[in-house]
Amino acid sequence: MPPDASHFKLHLIRDFIDSVTRAEIVAELDNAAANPATIYGRGDSASVDERTRKAELLIPDPKTVATITSRLLDAMEEIGSHFGLQLTSCEDPQFLRYQVGGFFVAHQDGNTGMLRSEREQRRKVSVIIFLNQQSETAESGCYSGGDLVFSEWRRGRNYGQFHLRGEAGTLVAFPSETTHEVIPVTHGERYSIASWYGQTPS
Repeated sequence: MPPDASHFKLHLIRDFIDSVTRAEIVAELDNAAANPATIYGRGDSASVDERTRKAELLIPDPKTVATITSRLLDAMEEIGSHFGLQLTSCEDPQFLRYQVGGFFVAHQDGNTGMLRSEREQRRKVSVIIFLNQQSETAESGCYSGGDLVFSEWRRGRNYGQFHLRGEAGTLVAFPSETTHEVIPVTHGERYSIASWYGQTPS
């Protein structure tokens, strides 16, 4: 049997952001300043590499950032409980746009022990919030392609992948050491928010 959401310990909160707020945020992001989204290597410094990640990091109004941060902090206890963790922090949310051809190769966000950086050690749970709807057909305000894909490659595990399609307003949380990727967008623009919960290293 192929892996499913439970195999990857995904925690879904539907309608985490209501439709009115989503529409306001997307309208704001349409006109927001944008920079190429970055990646992190073995240290805490960021770099741009469009062979690895092709997306835009958007800069919304600080009030919008504060609203999302507040909601993430309100959900921290519930999400920590799902993973059996006492989470202590939440990184500033990143507002992202993947245009046609945008992608992010398979990677992990942290808690692997492979990268000796404070960021890698601190991150325990990753969060993605879908701001607009994924659609099989070319519809206004939606996007096609751009699946969030979880992969299992560890020995002794049930190898395979699970494709999570974007449902507007839904938050998905997962262990930061989970291998995941965004496959290329084929139509429209994919808007999402990413953040990470952590524990202070002892």
